[in-house]
Amino acid sequence: MNCHAVVPHLSAPALVESRIAGGPSTTGLCSTSQPAGDRSSFFQPPAVSRKQRVKQPKAVPYVGDHDTNQSPSISGRTETQRYRSQTEPNVLGARKTKQHRARNGARRATAVDVATEEPTEEDRTPQRRRYNLMDDVGPNPLVLEAQGKVCTGPTQTRPLDEEQCRAVLDAIIRSAKGELPLEERVSLAQMGAFFGAMTLRAETFPPPTQWSEGEKRAMAEKWPELQKVLPPEVQFLADPEGTLLEGLSPVGPGYTGHSGRAEERLVGDLREILSGEHLGYEELCGLLREILPLDHGHAGFEGSGREGFGEEGSVSDALVAAFLICQRMNKETARELKAYNLALDDDVGQPPVADVRSLTHYGEPYDGNTRFMRSTLFVMAVRASYGEAGLLHGIDYMPPKMGVTEERMLRHLGAATTLRAPAAVTLLEDERVAFAYLSQREVQPSAYSLNDMRLHIKKRPPFATTEKVQRFVQATGREAMVAGYYHEGYEEPLLMLIRRRGVDAGMVVKGEEGAVSLTTKSRSPDSGGGPGERKLQAVNHVSGFRPVDDVPGELLHREPFTLDVEAERFGFKSTATPRTDRSAAKNVELGMAALRGEKGPAYDRIVFNAAMQDHLLGCNGASDPMVAIERAKDAIDSGAALQRLENYVRLSHKLL
Repeated sequence: MNCHAVVPHLSAPALVESRIAGGPSTTGLCSTSQPAGDRSSFFQPPAVSRKQRVKQPKAVPYVGDHDTNQSPSISGRTETQRYRSQTEPNVLGARKTKQHRARNGARRATAVDVATEEPTEEDRTPQRRRYNLMDDVGPNPLVLEAQGKVCTGPTQTRPLDEEQCRAVLDAIIRSAKGELPLEERVSLAQMGAFFGAMTLRAETFPPPTQWSEGEKRAMAEKWPELQKVLPPEVQFLADPEGTLLEGLSPVGPGYTGHSGRAEERLVGDLREILSGEHLGYEELCGLLREILPLDHGHAGFEGSGREGFGEEGSVSDALVAAFLICQRMNKETARELKAYNLALDDDVGQPPVADVRSLTHYGEPYDGNTRFMRSTLFVMAVRASYGEAGLLHGIDYMPPKMGVTEERMLRHLGAATTLRAPAAVTLLEDERVAFAYLSQREVQPSAYSLNDMRLHIKKRPPFATTEKVQRFVQATGREAMVAGYYHEGYEEPLLMLIRRRGVDAGMVVKGEEGAVSLTTKSRSPDSGGGPGERKLQAVNHVSGFRPVDDVPGELLHREPFTLDVEAERFGFKSTATPRTDRSAAKNVELGMAALRGEKGPAYDRIVFNAAMQDHLLGCNGASDPMVAIERAKDAIDSGAALQRLENYVRLSHKLL
């Protein structure tokens, strides 16, 4: 039965405060007298029957775009992530804020809710989605902030002091006892990510990022009480071999999982991961196909999300969260990245083929931009006007940044954003358009099912790297692929994945905020490391390969390149990138003004990126970068690029 409904506009605080009729149950999460090992009743559903939920359907909210003047939080956290219980000590350095969610009638925030922008008229139709976590609680902001410190790499981790660690463990205990409001409780996914990271640090990290003395004391003090309230899978993650807490962990050594083969396999692999080992390609592919998509959730965010737990194939959120974050903390091998990239290719079957001369696949970071203009949508329209077709993929909102994405911009423009790959082929082959956008929600639902999980694990999982390198459509002609990255060291793994996709040319770009777009702003002469320090990789650093002598598909005829691209060398004035500050509306305003021929930083940025992509990827007519620049300018000044984008908005609806 369809329980979705379109709802009138709600502000961000109102969205967070809305909940199923009757409000949250006061039933506790768990009883301390519950028999050890019985996790099936660990999270109790709200006091609303399934029949009642059907009678009172819950609308799926969509939060769209508006400009806000909200003061930024410390460390740039979103409004939802800044919520903090007045009863929790503020020990992690975050600003204590006013309680924005009502205690009676509040519901757990989802990945969609953390946006702070109001919907435009074009944004009012909600996207149907499933809430795919087991427990309809959290995420707890205190624990999220701790995860930001400890769920990272061997050199970046910042150990907690005793007071901080004790506060986190107290929040977990109080959540398990049902002493915190639903929206402030620590979720199973948070528990899994936190304890998995703590174990990995203790077992494999160098001394500076292993447990601090304060963490050791806090864990020793709180562990007896934690054992009484934590479900067995979380106890396993906290001490898998019974060696970290002085023999006080009877569950970990013998734990094998409780809900079938998939969970048993995941537990076995976690034992390897938590000891710092890596998985082989076939093993990881098989595991990902068994545990995804997460499907123990429910449509419309109603109920507990715990129904069906314990059934064959249902895997605990705690285990999945620990698996994702600890694989990332271990720094994935090339084989592991290949598995994450290819394991879910069969979600929608064999990619359709577009009859086009040239096709460029764009892989922007799915979590969007929070500060600077995102220009790839407009660059695609420019390049499409002279025969360089483009295919972009992404999603509307993705943790952790929840920034501006192309899907939000297209929706703001009024375009359809629920197209499937065959519809994209039609648009690519239509000379009036020649570009298309595909949403992960439609073309890779298994990966999309992790959307809510990614909000609760705080840091980016391996999919954040590999989801950018996708080939949802093939072309009869030449194919190229472009992906953005932020952290130095991921350029070679990304190029490896691009080569495996079988395209003729590929390029990775260290753009602003990790995006594909190059900036026209000159780099400061003294940036990138002080005296005696290794010079940091510059923004506008690009690496890639391109075919030589027009021999597509021939590995031996691919020419590698690595360089820093400086806009001033090509006649552009150094200008700061326009800021959009989380506003899709502002991003669209800047891009559309540029496509109408309005000169300025946005215009220069679009021209510069279109021309450099043509030149560096070895496209026809772009061997001379100055000629490529003039061609891109002509595409805008003639109105051809704007016409392509307007055609896309109009024609996309005819293909639904």
